[in-house]
Amino acid sequence: MSLFHFTFKKIAGVYSLNSSRISIKNISFVTLRQNSGLKPRNNFWMMYHGTRSLTTQEITKNIHIHTDEPKDVSTDHKSLRLLKPIDKPLAVLFMWLQAKQKHMLKFAQIYNDNGFDVVTVQITPWQLLWPTKGTQLVASDVIRFLYNNSAFQPILLHGFSVGAYVWGECLVKIAAEQKKYESLTDRICGQIWDSAADVTEVPVGVPKALFPRNPTLQSALHKYMMYHMKAFHETATSHYIRSSQMFHSTILKKPALFLLSKTDPVGTYAANSRVRENWEANGVDVTWKCWDKSPHVQHFLKHKEEYVQSLYDYLENLKVLKNTEVIKAKL
Repeated sequence: MSLFHFTFKKIAGVYSLNSSRISIKNISFVTLRQNSGLKPRNNFWMMYHGTRSLTTQEITKNIHIHTDEPKDVSTDHKSLRLLKPIDKPLAVLFMWLQAKQKHMLKFAQIYNDNGFDVVTVQITPWQLLWPTKGTQLVASDVIRFLYNNSAFQPILLHGFSVGAYVWGECLVKIAAEQKKYESLTDRICGQIWDSAADVTEVPVGVPKALFPRNPTLQSALHKYMMYHMKAFHETATSHYIRSSQMFHSTILKKPALFLLSKTDPVGTYAANSRVRENWEANGVDVTWKCWDKSPHVQHFLKHKEEYVQSLYDYLENLKVLKNTEVIKAKL
């Protein structure tokens, strides 16, 4: 480790990654609102997608709600209960690292057009590296928000890449008080996993998310991630493992759709196949869409028609769609 000795340092809200050979500055681990470049007014701002607009509002710094019209989403600070309940289906999107707002809006629009409100959940790389002070706090907020807003039903989960890990942390909390959260899991109608990443792929996925076009920095950060997982087993890696175990479990026996490819180095075919085999062996209905060649979390971009068809076929079977033919005609 003498060649690659890394430390994270926070300077004026910006994290720097330093080594004896490499100095990387201005890596911004900021939230969606900060990335957007838009100035919110009354805690909401309008995002335009095609000919329609979506209203995006902050629930917490990691959780945002997207609706097709402005709504009062003021919450009780402690419980995250909406002061004015919204009685609609809810799609919860667990986004990948560094997902851009335009990517979130593409998926949010699909669900908005079909009668859903949409919540996006996104963690920062720092929150991933230090789960007890990061991802687990986000997971607690997600569970608190969903549990205390029972008017949202049904609930549909749609996760990408590291989003599977975030949901695994949510499952850890649900399992700890399974009887209490039974009403929440009952409201979940289905789960979609796009490029789901397992713990073994964390050192591969994080560098690619942060430096998608720089193999040198990917390699350097990969070496640090390997060190991090060994050096911080109790404070980091053991929690990744527990989340993975919970994701593989069948505590949530709701129909699932997997979207993946055989060439994805992060959401690997082998790791997703293990989940599928375990779930099917325990009675979970799994729909499987696997492309021969497709990049990580880019299946929608590379295979749009097939992706949308698979998504709608799955959702139609759940009987939760409203405007399927209208939306298909727009794509």
